[in-house]
Amino acid sequence: MTRHQKRLSVPKSWPVERKTGTFTVKAGAGPHGEEGVPLLIVLRDVLGYVDSKKEAQYALNHQSILVNGDVASDVRRPIGMFDILAFVQREEYYRVFPDEGGRLALTPIDADSASSRLGKIVNKTQVGGGDFQLTLHDGATLVVEDASEYSGKDSIVVDNETKDVVAHFPYEEGALVTAVNGQHAGEIGEVTEIIVTPGSGNNSVVVETEDGEFETVEQYVVVIDENFTGSDDESEARQAADGGDDE
Repeated sequence: MTRHQKRLSVPKSWPVERKTGTFTVKAGAGPHGEEGVPLLIVLRDVLGYVDSKKEAQYALNHQSILVNGDVASDVRRPIGMFDILAFVQREEYYRVFPDEGGRLALTPIDADSASSRLGKIVNKTQVGGGDFQLTLHDGATLVVEDASEYSGKDSIVVDNETKDVVAHFPYEEGALVTAVNGQHAGEIGEVTEIIVTPGSGNNSVVVETEDGEFETVEQYVVVIDENFTGSDDESEARQAADGGDDE
């Protein structure tokens, strides 16, 4: 199986230039499904920390790059929405956040913020022993004893070290959300109305922003807290870049 991906067919969330070459690196198996961006692209094309796959693998071999608190070892490891990247030697930390247009971008954060990550609950099932399993947007699972307070579309914050839930943000009117897909991707606002569609159709949500309001399907929004909005300096520092050479 090829380890390359045609640029023209990459998901729109990938921060690569589609017309500078034919191929780019292909994401490996892991979280985020087809939307996951290979770590190599983040290191090379977005941050510019390496010039080649060989340099990226050398950096990983020194165990100085963490993803959600775990040492990264594969340059093809998929990176996606709300992942936390930590560069230990540089003392730099980033949160992957949807930018305007739907591309994934990096928002600089401090060490304390990098100790946990946000996850959107997409499924809740009961498992053996009476516990409940929460499935998050990136495919990660978390087992809790009591899931009565959690519902689908809620968001939780998970400690990267203990894997415990440290915060919970319900999906409801008045919640602060960001759109992660569709034409309003990257916009942040408050839910003013949840429109329930009868039958099997998708529910819609009306979101009020500083510049007005928009309506989108509720699958496209994720509940966040005010710490995710970032300061003006962080917004200016948010990085998204075009693609470069593959090897």
